[in-house]
Amino acid sequence: MRFIALLICLFPLIASAQEKGSRTCRLIFLGASEKDPEKLHLHDGIKTREVDLPRLNLSKVYPLPGGAITLRLLTAPPAEGEPANPAAPSATVAETLGDIYILVSPDPTNKTVPARMQVIDAGAERFKNGQMLWYNLTAHEVGGQVGKQKLAMKSRSKLILEAPADKNEDYNVNLSFRIAGKKDLYPLCETRWVHRPASRMVLFIVNEPGSRAPRVLGFPDHREESGKNP
Repeated sequence: MRFIALLICLFPLIASAQEKGSRTCRLIFLGASEKDPEKLHLHDGIKTREVDLPRLNLSKVYPLPGGAITLRLLTAPPAEGEPANPAAPSATVAETLGDIYILVSPDPTNKTVPARMQVIDAGAERFKNGQMLWYNLTAHEVGGQVGKQKLAMKSRSKLILEAPADKNEDYNVNLSFRIAGKKDLYPLCETRWVHRPASRMVLFIVNEPGSRAPRVLGFPDHREESGKNP
């Protein structure tokens, strides 16, 4: 009876630890061609699940175990009792990370699965609703006005920008870029975007094939309190 009572006392602590250790991910496949896969299998060291690889939006939310893990993208789940193929694209997730984004991009040099993975911290304690997470994946400098915020990004850099507006409303965006090694500024975009205070925005500045001007791709991330997609 004493052992049962001890288990009853410990159960809430165990459940709380499991809940704290869980995390989620969302995926996006940038730069994909028609030949690249639209679905793959994500192995987290414990389970393998089929995941979507959308090009124009974030995937749905997928659960991941807590702790330090290694993720791999596979064309099919490994045979029962067999490890995941070590030649498959992989990325490590530190124990300290919570929710993450997985940025997938083409990698024709990988003959197992022609893709590479990059893990991006998406923890709510660091990246809050209303904020914008910018990644400049080009050799250009990019800057300008984003609503009430000023944006200034070096090449191959990232930053979190505070909310560009105070409420659910339109705001002006006026961006320019500077080619590496040159002084002149060139227009990138002049438009209006919509601010959603209950949503976070992930943005990538990428090279546009056939153009010297880069391209800005933005993906809203709105989640209910349950952590599921709306």
